[in-house]
Amino acid sequence: MSGLDIGDGTIRATVPGRETYRVELVVTGQAGVAGTCDCPYGADGHFCKHCVAVGLAALRHTASAAPKPSADVVPAPRPAPARPAPQDLMTPWLESLDREALLALLAEESAADPDLHARLLLRAEVARADRAAVRDRVKGLLDAGTPARDGYVDPEEAGAYARDVTQAVTILRALIAAGRAAEAVDGARWALWRLGEVYESAGGAEDLWDLFTPVRDLMAVHLRACRAARPDPDPTARWLVGHLLGPVGEVTLADPVDYRDVLGPAGLTRALDLATEAWRRDPTDKAKRLREQLLKAQGDVNALITAYATDLAPNGATHLRIARELDEAGRAGDALEWAERGLRAAGDRHDVDHGLVEWICARYVRDGRLDEALTIRRDRFRSQGSLQAYRSLRSAARACGCWEEEREAALELLRAHAGRGGVGPGLGHPARILVDVLLDEGEVDAAWEAATGHADDRRLLTLADRMRDHRPADALGVYLRLLEPLKQSTGDQAYQEVARLLRSIRACHERLGTVEEFTRRLSALRAELKRRPKLMKVLDENGL
Repeated sequence: MSGLDIGDGTIRATVPGRETYRVELVVTGQAGVAGTCDCPYGADGHFCKHCVAVGLAALRHTASAAPKPSADVVPAPRPAPARPAPQDLMTPWLESLDREALLALLAEESAADPDLHARLLLRAEVARADRAAVRDRVKGLLDAGTPARDGYVDPEEAGAYARDVTQAVTILRALIAAGRAAEAVDGARWALWRLGEVYESAGGAEDLWDLFTPVRDLMAVHLRACRAARPDPDPTARWLVGHLLGPVGEVTLADPVDYRDVLGPAGLTRALDLATEAWRRDPTDKAKRLREQLLKAQGDVNALITAYATDLAPNGATHLRIARELDEAGRAGDALEWAERGLRAAGDRHDVDHGLVEWICARYVRDGRLDEALTIRRDRFRSQGSLQAYRSLRSAARACGCWEEEREAALELLRAHAGRGGVGPGLGHPARILVDVLLDEGEVDAAWEAATGHADDRRLLTLADRMRDHRPADALGVYLRLLEPLKQSTGDQAYQEVARLLRSIRACHERLGTVEEFTRRLSALRAELKRRPKLMKVLDENGL
């Protein structure tokens, strides 16, 4: 995975597979996260495994980047713990033990914990083994039972091979602990080269998910070993560029910035020269990203912006990257200028980068330019026409004290597009967006009228739930229609949904005063589906 870009509500990255896939996640508030990916499964509208991988990477990145409390900030008083934390008790206790007592304790715990015993035994073996023996052991782990042959990956072999790679990582860590970091550097590089061959044999990384974590652990061990051994910067720069442009470079999530202290100024310059040469020879996205990462590692903001500006995305995404770099460098005015330029260049495109819009509006609000923020929100709603754009417009208009007139204009626009049918502003279905907006405004009856002939099952179910008390007959019709296809489905999820619909149907009949009719419906359904004991059990559990 590479190019992880976390914006305000938007996360983007590329994920290697049989091809390199582009993933975009949008944080949708309490509803969770929506994702798009251009892999075949994602193109059908599914939240694919590439979306999952990007979400996990973003969570890890956010956790590692969490700001530390400033020394100037006085934290809120916290109640004193009733007793010391276990670690607070353990450290002074261990320090109080003499050598014999520590050895006895370690032997006792090792005997009780097979995993701990195996790790300690491995460390002991590595500490005593010579260079050739350790090399052969790592080589044996990564050469035996490779899971990829001629483009085919055996899932069971992939899992077993991942465990072998993890074992190799443990060996390399033991080398570092034994004061043999230089050997660990060489071992990690060889192992990563060998895994590159495995990925190439598989025709890509998509079927080797079990290896992702071990490979990243291997890269982390290499960095740790480099910091301990301090290898020559020039060959390290050549290796790093070759690795990051190779088959597993994107999988390791390595960032040249992490190697800044290892390479030093001369090594970074050498790596940048090599990456630039590779990019000119073969201008791939991978080489372009690596060159940009190295410019960032050098801290040359102007050169980095020049590199970004050679390929500006039409939706403003690149302008946002430039704005963030300038903002980070303390050049807030230049940052805003670039962001505004990106928004102007994108025009009325429906796919204007969401993060760019949010960034500019947040800056305008911070600077008290509320009317300008409202203008952007209004333009985005007119070109995009989504529920989220409507909500953003509402917040901006309320801040300016003019929501009533903005609301009428927005609803009139949606009704006009819905009346014409087909696709309206943005890529959404205007009639369905109108239903969503009216529901969001609490206008359930108006939403029901707008939904006639347009709403999908999900929206109809939401509408039925919202109007069950005051329009039970209409809600009952929806529930009964949705129940019919479910009767043909099997499985726990389908059975729970059947029970949920039946409870709602019963509530409608109770409201209508026709409970006897519900009893007849339920008896008929039980008779029809009596050969499904699991369904009968679910109905019993739900009092049906």
